[in-house]
Amino acid sequence: MIRQLRSAPNLLTLLRLVFVPFAVIAVLGGHYGWALIIFVVAGITDGLDGLLARLLEQKTTLGQYLDPIADKLLLSTMFVVLSAAHKINWGVTVLVFSRDALIVIICTLLYITGAMQTFRPSWLGKANTAAQILTVLFVLLHEIRSDVWIAWGRKGLLNATIALTVLSGVHYVARVALDLRHHAAEGKSAESGT
Repeated sequence: MIRQLRSAPNLLTLLRLVFVPFAVIAVLGGHYGWALIIFVVAGITDGLDGLLARLLEQKTTLGQYLDPIADKLLLSTMFVVLSAAHKINWGVTVLVFSRDALIVIICTLLYITGAMQTFRPSWLGKANTAAQILTVLFVLLHEIRSDVWIAWGRKGLLNATIALTVLSGVHYVARVALDLRHHAAEGKSAESGT
């Protein structure tokens, strides 16, 4: 486990976690330019850790769990702190958190019970994450510059985040239900075949 932690991709992921409190401090202090820089640098480390894992052949089990946790922690924290600063409506943040909490609870229960062991991200889930990242970027950018295109982008991305959060949440629950039904049918056919 310690060896996995010392791999370059995992160190970059841990660095992304270190950025979280500094981004919070920047937003709460009204230093939106710094918050934007920190968020962008954190995003660059996210891209680099995946690239390094492939190039250096250092894909680890720890990294597979740590990377999405770091991503979610950074994004969720930014939504909360921007809501606390009255830059994102609390309703949007509660919706984002509710979806993520629902998915974590379902995954945990299914994993513990052994009903399912793998949870593949859907294209809607990836689109939702992309919309959330762009939303945070545009909300921060809107605090630095008051260009019309930034204001429109901010509004459109907030609406896209709301829509994709609901759609991806419903899609995830429906997909898990279908997968469980499929596994149950396979189990019954295997039992009847023996």
